[in-house]
Amino acid sequence: MSARTSPHVTIEFAEGASRFSAAARNAVGAALVDTLTTSFPAGFNLSVVERSGVVLRAWGGYANVLTPRVETAPDTVYDLASLTKVVSTTTLALWLEDQKLWKLNQPIAEWLPDFGRRDITLRHLLTHTSGLVAHRPFFHLGRHPRAVRRAVYDEAQHGTPGTRVVYSDLNFMLLGWAIAACTNETLDRLFRRVVAVPLEMADTRYRPGARERARAAATELDGDQRLAPGLVQGEVHDGNAWSLGGVAGHAGLFSTASDLSLFAGSLLTARRHPVLSASAQSRMARYHAGRQPDKRGLGWRIEPRGWGSWPEGTLWHTGFTGTSLLVSPRADLAVVLLSNAIHPTRDLARQSDFRSVVHRAIARVNS
Repeated sequence: MSARTSPHVTIEFAEGASRFSAAARNAVGAALVDTLTTSFPAGFNLSVVERSGVVLRAWGGYANVLTPRVETAPDTVYDLASLTKVVSTTTLALWLEDQKLWKLNQPIAEWLPDFGRRDITLRHLLTHTSGLVAHRPFFHLGRHPRAVRRAVYDEAQHGTPGTRVVYSDLNFMLLGWAIAACTNETLDRLFRRVVAVPLEMADTRYRPGARERARAAATELDGDQRLAPGLVQGEVHDGNAWSLGGVAGHAGLFSTASDLSLFAGSLLTARRHPVLSASAQSRMARYHAGRQPDKRGLGWRIEPRGWGSWPEGTLWHTGFTGTSLLVSPRADLAVVLLSNAIHPTRDLARQSDFRSVVHRAIARVNS
């Protein structure tokens, strides 16, 4: 069932979406329409998934608010930002463990001999307990991947690994390089072969081509992730990923709501997952480190308390550009929420509120 609820919002419920009561449908609709009445975020695509498939799709607003304006479409392509960490890097790291090509307790120096430290393990990186700093603007070195990599290695000589969680892009930059070294294959090609093709994610890739760039939602205008001002669209927003040529373990992946629905839906049926074993998925969702509001599984965050009532084992993650992904096998629900919430400029507090309102409305189907 499809309804155009405003000039720029379309909501579709599948015929089998019986779990969505009238109250839940109204709550979801109100959350989406209300956000766009204040022109924030610029645009969005939402998908709610059960094991049986997609039960709700919605989209609205603008992929680009600058002249000439471009309305959001069902197949708008988004810069996933840090969702790259869970969709690509975490999946590949656990796949390598399934394939017995490495163990998470191994030092990362076994794959990156020049790294210089043997006390930081793959597990430390996946759980953000390596002791590395949260961020450094390495992109000021320009588009010079070797110089950026050397700078990351130098920065990583500081800090002590342990149990304290410090969310750090450096952890996943290092993981991306280690995955490439372990497989002797570039991260983008490995992701496509191991994850995207088996899951039929045809529109998900690093460094989108001309066709995908034409459908891409714009991100920031004159932001702080480039050496010169301008609008970022169809190219990775994150400055450090940009400096690495658009392929990195922490950012760089582009996708659509439809493709991420396939990815999220596959995690609702652990024993039929085409990439990861059921054991790997169980370990991924188990508590490993941290405390609220940042409790960590492997790669993923767990227990999204600010997003409504979700059962134990719920996985979630966000991306700086306005993207998020929640997967709750026990609830048989996954939520894909993609928005260009930093376009044309960022407002991170409103972005957080938008995510919370939408997920709380969807969580009502479990109450």
